[in-house]
Amino acid sequence: MEIQVTAMPKLYIGLDIHKKSWSVHFRTDISDHRGFTMPPVADKLVEYVSIHFPDHEVSICYESGSCGFSAARYFVLCGWNTVIVNRADVPKIQKLQFQKTDRIDCRMLCAALQRNQLTAIHIPTVEQDELRSLVRHRNSVVKQIRQIKLQIKSMLLYHGINVPEEYDNPNWSKSFQQWLYNLHWAHQPAQYSMHSKLRILKSLHAEYLQAANELRSYCRRNHNKDYYLLKSIPGIGGYLSAALIGELGHIRRFSNEDQFSSYIGLIPAIRNSGSSESTICITPRSKTLLRSYLIEAAWIAIRLDPEIQTYYRRHFGKNTKNVIVKVAHKMAKRILSVIKNGQPYQVSNKNHSALESA
Repeated sequence: MEIQVTAMPKLYIGLDIHKKSWSVHFRTDISDHRGFTMPPVADKLVEYVSIHFPDHEVSICYESGSCGFSAARYFVLCGWNTVIVNRADVPKIQKLQFQKTDRIDCRMLCAALQRNQLTAIHIPTVEQDELRSLVRHRNSVVKQIRQIKLQIKSMLLYHGINVPEEYDNPNWSKSFQQWLYNLHWAHQPAQYSMHSKLRILKSLHAEYLQAANELRSYCRRNHNKDYYLLKSIPGIGGYLSAALIGELGHIRRFSNEDQFSSYIGLIPAIRNSGSSESTICITPRSKTLLRSYLIEAAWIAIRLDPEIQTYYRRHFGKNTKNVIVKVAHKMAKRILSVIKNGQPYQVSNKNHSALESA
């Protein structure tokens, strides 16, 4: 009697990626195959599979990390079912707290992939990934500017130099920087140290402006429609529009507003046990940079949009931090709405008029 194959055999691959080596584990739909360590070259893995499993439907997964998505994009081009997972979402057993190796990690990933227990994250295109790199570079420059300013103020404090009252504020005007440059020091080393810090600050500030300009310019050229749709929302300017496009990539992939807000991290962390339920705080899982940008934009929107003002007034008197997160959550809904509808946001004055008449 001739046996006919009624289903394509399946191969599952768990991968633990590092800079200098990859740990790999293979498992078919029937049983475990083997695991080994290999050089970090995607071609060699594809070649091995094509030789030993030529007729198998291949599924592969690995945890997102510092090695990025280049390997995942290559596997997708090869026709493999590719799953990139947040390491916090990988099912783990208590034993792994005491026995953790790359070999065990890739084997656990492989088993979870076969059981369909992994939730895949979005794999950005090369263009989206590189645009995101510019957003994050600009943010790192901001941190460096903040750090050098703290060093300058720390030096003044250490040497007992008081900042004049007109300059004692967060705004570092050109006249304040000139005052710092003209400070008299008893000896040359301190003067050189201060001048060096000021040169670094000037260089960083120029880089900060150039990065923001390049980001806006790129999005106007290549994502013109989405850029101006986002910019139509009160509180969202040119840079934030570009940063949203850079960090989120294909915004239309989100199916609903709750999913979008959860991705950014504008939802509460909830504990439910028995008959008691408590909201502890905002969720720690977030796109930290985007969440902070939207919360800053929410304060601007309160001044510019009558509808947001009305919403804020209804919660006036409550914890300010909680209220501003609610406003940012409302702005997140607007972002997804204008992108999906393809229509610029129209500011409504009806709520403002109702308040004035009252």
